Amino acid sequence: MLAIIIPYYKLAFFEAALQSLANQTDKRFRVYIGDDASPEDCSTVLKQFEGHFDFKYHRFETNVGGTSLSQQWERCIELLDEDEKWFMILGDDDYLSENVVAEFYENYPEINEKSYVVRYATKVINQIDNVLSEVYTNPLFELGIEYISRKINGKTRGSLSEFVFNKKEFLKYKFTNYPSAFYSDDKIVLDLSAKKNIFSINEAIVFVRISSESLSGQTEKVNDKLFLARFQFYQYLIKNKLNFLDKFTRKIIIEKVLNHAIHNKEKQLSLFVILYFKSILLWDFNFFLKINKKYIKMVLGRSVD
Repeated sequence: MLAIIIPYYKLAFFEAALQSLANQTDKRFRVYIGDDASPEDCSTVLKQFEGHFDFKYHRFETNVGGTSLSQQWERCIELLDEDEKWFMILGDDDYLSENVVAEFYENYPEINEKSYVVRYATKVINQIDNVLSEVYTNPLFELGIEYISRKINGKTRGSLSEFVFNKKEFLKYKFTNYPSAFYSDDKIVLDLSAKKNIFSINEAIVFVRISSESLSGQTEKVNDKLFLARFQFYQYLIKNKLNFLDKFTRKIIIEKVLNHAIHNKEKQLSLFVILYFKSILLWDFNFFLKINKKYIKMVLGRSVD
């Protein structure tokens, strides 16, 4: 059975998320709600949906998401029954089109054979349900590194709610604990798609909400964490995956890492020696000169004309 996990904290859009589950045309799913010691009581809303679908509610006594959102996700995963083989983590402010579960089972034979990660099409919405984007669709099969490259290049978007994971494979890796869990979803998708491609379902949609209530909607408050998480994730790519990325994406990663290091006055010389030689291997003289100036500024703390 498909498990749908909701790490609950905010009440504002929770009812809409649950209503989308009640509207599913295929009821072969079970919902696990992990309450992160929220100050907002959701019991009244939950009562509205008793009998509409199978759900289990658990309230944690301590808040973890405030310091490590990825750890909150992982302890919600621990709530799953042993027989759950696939799961998705749905944000408490996101919601699903009515055919999300049906399309999962429609494609299940191929999914089970060929993939450890499933991805749905998405639309971005705001706090009053106005659509902010076109439908983002994806290739039927895609390497994880290709997805990461498209995202870095601004050719697609991605968020945790749109993915379904094979539980057995997930437990081999688990989430990387980046600040505020930025890029933790990208990293686990990359890990789980190392052996089998991402399988995409474009006939059903996950609606991802950007609002003042959501972390992604508070970028002014969390920019430092976002930039640090990006820096850490890009370090991983540089050390492990850079040669698998196209030349243009490699340039973006190298430059952003150096910019972050200069801005924050970091001097991780071993990393930047790697960057220096990776820049040489791009065989782009103008780019190398540009990076060389940044590199010297990072090391010496001053610009070079």
